[in-house]
Amino acid sequence: MRIHDFAAVGVGPFNLGLACLTADLPDVDGVFFEQRDGFDWHPGLMIPGATIQVPFLADLVTLADPTSRFSFLNYLKQTGRLYRFYIRESFYPLRAEYNAYCQWAAAQLPAISFGSRVERVDYDRTSRAYALRVLSAGAVETVLARRLVLGIGTAPHVPAALNGLPGPVVHSADYLAAKARLQRLDSITIVGSGQSAAEIYLDLLPGADAHGYHLTWLTRSPRFFPMEYTKLTLEMTSPEYVRYHHALPAASRDRLGREQRNLYKGISGDLVDTIFDTLYERGDARTTLRTGVEVTAARFDGERYVLDLCHGEQGRSFTAETAGLVLATGYRPRVPGFLAPVRDRIRWDERGRYDVSLGYAVDHAGDEIFVQNAEEHTHSLTAPDLGMGAYRNSVIVRALTGREVYPVEERIAFQEFGAPALAEVAS
Repeated sequence: MRIHDFAAVGVGPFNLGLACLTADLPDVDGVFFEQRDGFDWHPGLMIPGATIQVPFLADLVTLADPTSRFSFLNYLKQTGRLYRFYIRESFYPLRAEYNAYCQWAAAQLPAISFGSRVERVDYDRTSRAYALRVLSAGAVETVLARRLVLGIGTAPHVPAALNGLPGPVVHSADYLAAKARLQRLDSITIVGSGQSAAEIYLDLLPGADAHGYHLTWLTRSPRFFPMEYTKLTLEMTSPEYVRYHHALPAASRDRLGREQRNLYKGISGDLVDTIFDTLYERGDARTTLRTGVEVTAARFDGERYVLDLCHGEQGRSFTAETAGLVLATGYRPRVPGFLAPVRDRIRWDERGRYDVSLGYAVDHAGDEIFVQNAEEHTHSLTAPDLGMGAYRNSVIVRALTGREVYPVEERIAFQEFGAPALAEVAS
């Protein structure tokens, strides 16, 4: 039975980038499985005019291989949009445009099997390979691979106080499908602090007058934090910072993870300004923005939600009612059930999370099972960053092939992270 060099499970932008970077390597045999019928990146948030929050160079391949045929610029050239993108003079592609680019790349990659669900992974000691049970078009097959790359993405997160609510509550991941239904209600409340909450608020704001609803935005943050784009801060998405952060004690990493959220989970500054300018033009009718408020409990009476709220700085509790509820409460990593048979081959930390090596491996051997965007607790804000996807894939490709196919940068930052080494102090 054929044994592949690796099998990748889940095809989001990161594993799609891996498929692109390995597609033209003659000595690498990889297969990719995705349970969806095709590539579709955050379809519930394809709001017209929304852009991705990183420049176009943070595509699937360019920061690993600028000559790749799968680059965003080549996509623009092949689709007749290159000069229009040039004249537009913006580094930031539209979200829908980025999604179309990924779909263009995926269509050229026969190694990807869409509509294929991995149901179970075992380790076959005879062949010394992982055996994947794959369900596709109603048929089940077993696929063998020496290594695994897990890119299943993150799952929508709902805080405990809001979990399990009945009625027309919707997570931001499903916003567009629910938009028309929400706009038929007399009031809509958005709960969340980041980019998705801001985009949904701005998208719903013009319809408040036309549809007659009151629009409320509640955030636990003390203000509407913008993402920090200053260049020395951006150096934290660097190999040096990854090494520094990874070497810290777990408690320090977890603390930094909480403190650094506004660096990458905030709102783009331009969007904050656009919201203010829109409010300025409209006045303050039919909308409420409230900061520093946490939802402590919620219930649905059959027609409306009653939210128990607490203002953290004032220590005051109060309630609010709303007919529609949108939870822009983010996403969290998950451990897929299909890994249960091989859990003993995986390293776990004290909190039951993957214990991810510097090279993105989670198995005891350190070179068999790799993760994509499941390592925020070990590799910091670089984990979900599209701009670091090509770097991570360069590291993974090096492990898969045993050679440095794509140069892996070791130093790109001007600044130093951490105290000097003892040798430096001595000199």
